[in-house]
Amino acid sequence: MYLPRKIIAITTLSVTVVAGIAAVKPANPPDTNFKNLKVLPKNIPSKDLSRIMVDEFQDDLGVSCNFCHAENKDTHKPDYASDEKPEKQIARVMMRMTMSLNKKYFKLKHPVIGDQALEVTCATCHHGKPHPDNTDVQ
Repeated sequence: MYLPRKIIAITTLSVTVVAGIAAVKPANPPDTNFKNLKVLPKNIPSKDLSRIMVDEFQDDLGVSCNFCHAENKDTHKPDYASDEKPEKQIARVMMRMTMSLNKKYFKLKHPVIGDQALEVTCATCHHGKPHPDNTDVQ
């Protein structure tokens, strides 16, 4: 009767493990529906993209979405995929520049916009203003 107890215990354990695995909801994949991302990762989670847009751009430059994003004529909301406004292209150049500075001068191997390890960010020059004040550059 010792053998059947082992079989019952193993079977019960196996059923419990399989049921537990089946009950676990898989994690949601990152939102990859973003169009026209050229500097930020194409598979960036929406939470990270929102944080970058608010913390890096809105706060550090003191601007809102419509500063870089053109308005959709039908919905009157920002058309995030549009490249109509030159400010969006300038923002891409600035992102590449800050990543390059962090890599070259602060030895960050893989700098990413929004990473807390960055030494040079938008705020370094902009100080909450859309256009940096170049009068304090020496």
